[in-house]
Amino acid sequence: MIDRGLGDALKRVNSSVPTSRGGASSVSRGRRCLAALLSVTLLSQSVWAQVNLPALGDSVSAEVSIGAEKKLGDQVMRQIRPDPDFIDDPLLLEYVQGTFNPLVKAARRLGNISDDTADRFAWEVFLVRDKSVNAFALPGGYIGVHLGLIAMTGARDELASVLGHELSHITQRHIARSIIGDSRNSMLATAGMILGILAAARSRSTDGVQAAVLGSQAAAAQASLNFSRDMEREADRVGFQVMTQAGYAPAGMASMFERMEQAYHLMDSGAYPYLRSHPLTSERIGEARARLGTNAETKLVGTTEHALMAARSKVLMDQRAEAWRQLQGLDAGARQGARTDQLAARYTSALASIKLRDFSRAEATLKTADAIAGLLGADPGAQRMMVFLHAEFELARGKPAAGFAALDALKGDRSRPMLMLKAELAKADDRPEIKRDVVDSLQTYLSLNSADSLGWQEIAPLWQQLNQPLRSVRAQGEARAALGDINGAIDRMRSALRQSRSRDSDQIEASVIDARLRSLLYEQRQMLAEMYPRGVPVGAEP
Repeated sequence: MIDRGLGDALKRVNSSVPTSRGGASSVSRGRRCLAALLSVTLLSQSVWAQVNLPALGDSVSAEVSIGAEKKLGDQVMRQIRPDPDFIDDPLLLEYVQGTFNPLVKAARRLGNISDDTADRFAWEVFLVRDKSVNAFALPGGYIGVHLGLIAMTGARDELASVLGHELSHITQRHIARSIIGDSRNSMLATAGMILGILAAARSRSTDGVQAAVLGSQAAAAQASLNFSRDMEREADRVGFQVMTQAGYAPAGMASMFERMEQAYHLMDSGAYPYLRSHPLTSERIGEARARLGTNAETKLVGTTEHALMAARSKVLMDQRAEAWRQLQGLDAGARQGARTDQLAARYTSALASIKLRDFSRAEATLKTADAIAGLLGADPGAQRMMVFLHAEFELARGKPAAGFAALDALKGDRSRPMLMLKAELAKADDRPEIKRDVVDSLQTYLSLNSADSLGWQEIAPLWQQLNQPLRSVRAQGEARAALGDINGAIDRMRSALRQSRSRDSDQIEASVIDARLRSLLYEQRQMLAEMYPRGVPVGAEP
């Protein structure tokens, strides 16, 4: 979503607080901030001051280059990643990114993603710890998804419909078009206001001055609103094509609309910002249903894996103990009799009990959940989720060896979630050989995925426990660099270099740190040069 989500994201950039639930004024401020930031960036950074030939039919590229949009997205993400509500839950992130990747491939096949944007944009999904039903698109191919949105979906196809919609905002260059449109509207409003004030001044009417100001602002707001609604219709249409091309059920979009409309009318407490910026008019709902045709299957069947992912989101989206205690009560089962719902209820209760450190209740609920899972039969995704939950339970109650034993059921799993959970278990395990095995696996993974901040955060304490302080501090610096905190990364690398001056330090590692520090300092100089093309002011230099 562009309107609400972009305003929310930019408010996070400015204040680093959880997403606000303000009205249209906050959206307008967010858009103006984004427009101003992009304008300053485009005018000030000489590296972007080049001739950009637009693609055929793409007049937007002539005014806002793809490179400018990419750099703006990276700047915004550097501010979002350190936010406490930016959550990296490996299991959930893997699932949402796995839902998103087929959509990107489908958009590429349809020609919505050009070779230029395919290589330069991130095409990355990130999670926001927030119980509101929300998602938003950012410049440069980033999409934020609130856990509240995942929690209320009933099938993967519904989640895919939202991701396809947001993806289409990016592929159709809606963000750039919104910036340009708002800039034009602002110019029109300013011109109209000046003319109105001059006319009112000639008639010496103070009421006329007020009317001129309010009238011009209202006209600009209406123009912006109309522009946004056109974008939403286009994102619906293109997103539907993308999700069906990716193999998701065509009924996913209509089902999601109906689910949100029902929830909005039944329990609107300001927790549905997605509907405020994406108004579910009868026209949009009717169009979604009409796209299904007469022969399409209209009923979705959700998988057990998705039900457990939604259950996990419910627990993680609200960190308050009272919220967990409410979810803990689901160990009695769900109101519906379906086994999938019963399993999801027990999963929710068990995870909430683990968070509350009520281990006896968690253990009892897990036994019931295992029995229900056995009755459900083969669902590899759901079985994997249950194995991970058992390992998380053992980790929480201080039995890492039992956690590793639980993970033996997934011996062939070399995924990121498996690696990160093993790292957590290894930190609590007293066996050095276990720590070394996990560190070796993590090091191999990070050599191929150096931008994974969580991976560096996990390996840093393991290096410390293995009496490798230089590697530990370097890992802390790499974690800061992956988050976009270049200054923090430089500080930690310099600290590691100071430690390397002792006689017994690892000089090979010291040389690696020295080389990495030089590259970070160069990156810092490049960023400052882009920010201050006329010279870095006194006090801002490194």
